Amino acid sequence: MTNPAPRRTATEMMLGYFRDFGVLRETRLEYWGVQLVNFLDCTAYFAILIIAAVFLSNDLGLDDRAAGYAVTAFTSATSIMLLFSGVTTDWLGIRRSLNLALGGQLVLRLALVGVGLAPGLPHRGWLAGIILFLMAPFMAGIQTAFQSATNRYTTRRSRSAGFNLWYLFMNVGAAAAGFSIDIVREVLHLPDVHVFSLGVVCAVLCLVVVRLMIKSEEQLVSPDAPAEAQAVEKKVARKNPFKVWRELTREPALWRLLVLVALIVGVRAVYIYLYLLMPKYWLRTIGPDAAFGTLNAINPVGIVIGLILFIPFANKFSVFRMLVYGAMVSSLALLPMALPWTIYGAGIARAHYLMAVLCMVVLTVGEVVWSPKLYEYTAVIAPKGQEGVYLGLSLLPYFLAKTMVSALSGHLLERWSPEKVTLGGVTLPLQQAMVENRLDYWHRPEAMWLVLGAYALGGCLIAALLEKWLTRGVKVGAPEPAAAPAADGP
Repeated sequence: MTNPAPRRTATEMMLGYFRDFGVLRETRLEYWGVQLVNFLDCTAYFAILIIAAVFLSNDLGLDDRAAGYAVTAFTSATSIMLLFSGVTTDWLGIRRSLNLALGGQLVLRLALVGVGLAPGLPHRGWLAGIILFLMAPFMAGIQTAFQSATNRYTTRRSRSAGFNLWYLFMNVGAAAAGFSIDIVREVLHLPDVHVFSLGVVCAVLCLVVVRLMIKSEEQLVSPDAPAEAQAVEKKVARKNPFKVWRELTREPALWRLLVLVALIVGVRAVYIYLYLLMPKYWLRTIGPDAAFGTLNAINPVGIVIGLILFIPFANKFSVFRMLVYGAMVSSLALLPMALPWTIYGAGIARAHYLMAVLCMVVLTVGEVVWSPKLYEYTAVIAPKGQEGVYLGLSLLPYFLAKTMVSALSGHLLERWSPEKVTLGGVTLPLQQAMVENRLDYWHRPEAMWLVLGAYALGGCLIAALLEKWLTRGVKVGAPEPAAAPAADGP
């Protein structure tokens, strides 16, 4: 009988985690160029998402419903384009895909700045909505290009570390986006349109980085792999997109992945609330000076810390269970905001700040556990030359959630968190009506968070019950150490 392997201490796991990043020395300049573009584009991307609904209403005059519909058109188109952006990335190649997506975003962000700075322009709100809609294919394209590039420019043994670092750069950009919004609005006292000006600057810098740093299209392979294996792995197949789709629909594992994706849409929706519901909700419950950009930055800052502190422990467990149980934790993040604000024993503004911080902390813990592994797992199971389409499909829960929440956001805000409420013929700001206790629980914002949280948790519970079917024929144990020569299995 063999002796069991000695248990590693927390310190040893932490040191091992940082040693695992040492395998990124195998990467080329292209990998680091992609991560720099990832950071810059995510700074602009998340800033635009957070400010979009507020900009359309407060600056361009659309009401909550109209702003929600405008964002719905954008997110729905992005969801549809995501089905094709993966095969397009595989077909065009990474460099051309990045140039096309970034160039399109540059032009359209400039157009949004022009609309925002032209107060005499008729129908400005709807013009901005049309421009956002036209941005959809470029937004979808950049997402799949990032993930395909991270997969392409890492070796089998550096892939896990490569995706963890990709996720870290993305969240550093998201944190920078939140702080940038408050700097523009509260420090520089500039109009919201200049958040889009930031997006223009970021797009220009991204194009420069692609030009200077991304040259090769070859798959990176480990230098100590046999010569024959290197030759086979370096070759990147570019199949006809229609042939790819025909082959794709015959894969049983793919359909199980899509069922799992559908079940976690409610959890992904929680992240959409951060920019579609929460900014207006905070402005109406905390007050017009609510630092909603900084509140939104808590999540990505926590992700950066969590990727360093928590991943060494999470990597010991089954990826499927990490996905499901981590998603359950994220769904519970809405609970602090579903409780009556008066139980926090503070004024309404302070109570809602406390509720927001608690929500962000719980959300972040869950996201660190499950979200990065979804992308890594998808890249590993994708057939060679089809990484883009598989990674595009892995993003579907995020973009489907955006479509669903965008369509309902105006109605949800009008039902549970309107700017003003009318009671007995008297119209009051929502905050005042809540302070005076003139609204029952089911007519206050807390009820909205309870309903949305229950929906998110329900999908996770169903996924847990379907574990055997969802994992049939798929390796779902704890991943191999990054230093192992085999591919990082889920």
